[in-house]
Amino acid sequence: MPDLASFTRIGFLTLPNFSMIACANALEALRMANYVTEAETYSWRILTLDGAPAAASNGLTLIPTLPLAESGPLDLLLVCGGIDVRHAATPPIEDALRRLSRRGVALGALCTGSFVLADAGLLDFYRCAVHWENLSAIREEFPQIDFVEEAFVIDRDRLTCTGGVAPLEMMLALIEARGGRPLADKVSEQFIVDRARPARARIEPRPRPALPDPTLARAVRLMQAAIEQPPGIATIARKLDVSPRHLERLFRRHLGVTPAAYHLGLRLERARELLRLSPLPVTDVGLACGFQSAAHFSTAYARRFGRPPSVERRGAGLPKAKG
Repeated sequence: MPDLASFTRIGFLTLPNFSMIACANALEALRMANYVTEAETYSWRILTLDGAPAAASNGLTLIPTLPLAESGPLDLLLVCGGIDVRHAATPPIEDALRRLSRRGVALGALCTGSFVLADAGLLDFYRCAVHWENLSAIREEFPQIDFVEEAFVIDRDRLTCTGGVAPLEMMLALIEARGGRPLADKVSEQFIVDRARPARARIEPRPRPALPDPTLARAVRLMQAAIEQPPGIATIARKLDVSPRHLERLFRRHLGVTPAAYHLGLRLERARELLRLSPLPVTDVGLACGFQSAAHFSTAYARRFGRPPSVERRGAGLPKAKG
């Protein structure tokens, strides 16, 4: 396993529409570590395949930007993803990442950059973190990867994290590996960041409102965990040791719908994610969300969203599935 303390020369491969906040959080942690220690411990390069600055999702660019081939020696390359990452996962980019891997360079990803590593076959049989919005779709597409609901994951020579402030947390882990906890805490203090959350804290795959009743909350969690093979309401009630009638009263009182209607809504929301974010065929999306009949799936989807799943897929503009 690579020594995390040895990761001092770091490249940031910025893809079109990359997340500026994710990239900046990771990079600024390194700069602040140098500032606090008054030493040039860490160096970094902003990179693209051809050296032309990539526009982030906010329209800004980072300079100077160098061609990947002119990066010089690297200990770690971080793929900086953002929106529309599938169109950024080009064969030349993936070939370049495979070459770096063969040379022994550790690879990582910020935000949706994990998709590019996954598509290149560079995350097979690794644990991986990715932005919650992409979690459901990418799990279906790459079953050989262990996607986890954590802020960041360091698994051997792969470092992946979600967006927002998670890249800062991941880089603090590298800083701590080299300079100890006191140094990481000093960097955190400079950014007014509370490190009370455990480094690999579990995160929710999507934000959701707090539910006022603990039994209701447990029922919703069971439903979210059973999208592909939805159990009947009687089964859920039995697991919770309540009657189906009591469960129905809770859903109607607090959510205004029946348990069955709520679970159907969860499955359809998951289907919309898969249609928009994955290249799975429409039929496979329906099966992955617990619909055994294509006609039933299409009818239920159109009733909820006002258009059938085939139209949703065409509107997403996704590339065709490989193979």
